Amino acid sequence: MRLDGSLTGRINAKRLRKQMTAPEIALWLAIRGNAAGLRFRRQHAAGGYVLDFYCAPARLVIEVDGEAHNRGDRPERDAKRDAWLAVQNIRVLRYPAKEMLANLDDVVRQITAIAVQRRSKFES
Repeated sequence: MRLDGSLTGRINAKRLRKQMTAPEIALWLAIRGNAAGLRFRRQHAAGGYVLDFYCAPARLVIEVDGEAHNRGDRPERDAKRDAWLAVQNIRVLRYPAKEMLANLDDVVRQITAIAVQRRSKFES
């Protein structure tokens, strides 16, 4: 199943690709050429949302959450989006931006292990 985005989502995704944060850039550089052969998309439009990183064969989303994700209505918006993705049979992994910078290798190992496991589940 293809996960397509709205026109507004695709426009926002293109803009966000040019404005990635330091933790997002670090993760992108670490996962894009992984040994498991997993392909990730960055700032991928899905419905009315933009996903930080998406691995389609594993149906896996990786979100890098900065401080803004803890303020205002963001927790509720994130929960609503995560629920929509769950209905699409997509798992969301959330990592604080600080953890991305402090423990990048561990985060990448965890992401890779989960993605490989999920990819094999959907290939069979």
